[in-house]
Amino acid sequence: MDYLPIFLDLRGKTALVVGGGDVAARKATLLINAGAWVNVVAPGPLAESYDNLRKTDRIIHRQEAFRPEHLDGVEVVFAASEDDALDQQVYEAASARHLPVNVVDKPKSCSFIMPSIIDRSPVVVAVSSGGEAPVLSRLLRARLETLIPAAYGRLAALAGRFKGPVRKHFPTTEGRRKFWENALLSPVAEMVFSGREQEAEYTLNKMLEDSSTAVGVGEVYLVGAGPGNPDLLTFRALRLMQQADVVVYDRLVSPPILDMCRRDADRLYVGKERDNHAVPQDEINMVLVRLAREGKRVLRLKGGDPFIFGRGGEEIETLREHGVPFQVVPAVTAAAGVASYAGIPLTHRDHAQALVLVTGHLKDGTMDLDWDMLCRPKQTIVIYMGLKGLVTLCDEMKKHGMPGSTPAAIVQQGTTINQKTVTGTLDTLPALAASAELKPPTLIIVGSVVSLHEKLNWFHPEPAKDDHWHTPLDRPASM
Repeated sequence: MDYLPIFLDLRGKTALVVGGGDVAARKATLLINAGAWVNVVAPGPLAESYDNLRKTDRIIHRQEAFRPEHLDGVEVVFAASEDDALDQQVYEAASARHLPVNVVDKPKSCSFIMPSIIDRSPVVVAVSSGGEAPVLSRLLRARLETLIPAAYGRLAALAGRFKGPVRKHFPTTEGRRKFWENALLSPVAEMVFSGREQEAEYTLNKMLEDSSTAVGVGEVYLVGAGPGNPDLLTFRALRLMQQADVVVYDRLVSPPILDMCRRDADRLYVGKERDNHAVPQDEINMVLVRLAREGKRVLRLKGGDPFIFGRGGEEIETLREHGVPFQVVPAVTAAAGVASYAGIPLTHRDHAQALVLVTGHLKDGTMDLDWDMLCRPKQTIVIYMGLKGLVTLCDEMKKHGMPGSTPAAIVQQGTTINQKTVTGTLDTLPALAASAELKPPTLIIVGSVVSLHEKLNWFHPEPAKDDHWHTPLDRPASM
């Protein structure tokens, strides 16, 4: 995070704007809207864009050249004279007094930067690119303007009126948070959006009267995090990630996705690696039960899809046995996501009419797979987590009748900027993968469809030099 986003309370405070042009007037307008008194320093007359501001009686024009004394009693400073030398002088004088100062369109001469603003007061949303791409910030603001109705301000005001009664009824922060999340996800919000505010207030009062401070059983959200790219998360997954009290996750959930969970949620790592099950599955199952019985909303976050080699079925069996409510959120499984980003269609009328998903983990140096079934023609085989057993995999397929010339591919960290795809055949793939120094997590695809990769490959990532996290792919049954 390059900048710390903060909101300043300028009500009744004095701000300084140096400049009398249109740009300076826009900054003065923002300050007045925020409740500040504004001193404008400009030796000449002010632009016409200042005319409406003068009617507010909250602006004073000092028609003189800037002097450091103009900073006396000021809380925040904007330099918008459009004179580089003067703006730099203002910056240096303000910095010497440790005052927050913004030189318009000069990010390097700012102690703070101005974001694009979506004003739904008392709800205010700010979007910034750190001064690097202001047009992009404006485009994002325009997108958010369409997603956040103006009525959100009225909804926030309604919540503000109930702040005292809710605090009195729920003495703990956790109790208040749960009440508000339930209330704001209920029909109350839609009542406000449609102008039925009296009905919304009545409903909110009723919810408060009917609620209890007693802690009941919580709920477990079994959520798939997808194959690694945060853009592939479902809307429902994001919503539950934002309202969970505890996040139980493993090593195949990448930091960018984990960062999208609620900031103040507790996080519990239960990661397991091949042949190193630091937290046994049975223990994980009971951790979910225990946390839910404490009244918490528990997010069980898994890479890929929780029902495809993710042991999600085992976990919810335990939850059901102990009477713990749960819900499951499916995700883009690694086979679908990684193959798509590698330009390899898993089915194709000219190549494959069936798809088989298997795990390729080794046990005692062997793979316990139905080779005859895997080696049938006109199908695609996707092997999860098979890098360690790649040589064995290719040898066994050839022993059971699949030609050594059969196209095959292995994809590392698919769908992310670190994606690397290696294609070859059953004969050549093990040596090619070793030469490429691939590391888990990987996905192996075998079948005629791999021959389409060169023609259909559309995703050409440029890996970030300092990005070393591993992409979450669906787990094998042994994990």
